[in-house]
Amino acid sequence: MEDGSGTVNQQHQEEVPQSGALLGIDFGTKKVGLAISTPDQTIASPLEIMQRSVPQAERRYFCKICKEFRIKGLVVGLPVHMSGDEGTKAGQSRQYGLWMAETLELPVTFWDERFTTSMAEHYLRESGLSKARQKKRLDMLAAQIMLQSFLDAADRSRPPSAIGG
Repeated sequence: MEDGSGTVNQQHQEEVPQSGALLGIDFGTKKVGLAISTPDQTIASPLEIMQRSVPQAERRYFCKICKEFRIKGLVVGLPVHMSGDEGTKAGQSRQYGLWMAETLELPVTFWDERFTTSMAEHYLRESGLSKARQKKRLDMLAAQIMLQSFLDAADRSRPPSAIGG
């Protein structure tokens, strides 16, 4: 959702707690990359990749993850355009994040995820892993990079203009 100024509209943005583990979500139509923060919100780590399924199965899966890791909030990546406008994929990510927030009764915030997949691909190429192993790790590494960007931001109330911005 674009507000006419070319910037990401913060509608439905909620404050996530300043302490407690956060779940980073890199939404995709076939799979979802997940990352988790430390309870003090200083370090993000890749968690896993969830294959998309029916909503009931996804709900059970996320309830289990949130209980196991004591998740206090959700950070969903928004794949915005270079201009800052949101396209169809960002709308789908936003819709999924809102569904998760309602389902899990947790606050959600949305964060600019531009370049996270490119950065993850670069890191994986440099890792020396086989192409098959790189592919298996891509989405959770992208989620980790996005979540770490959120954790490192001085002003978490607005997405940066780009990762690290």
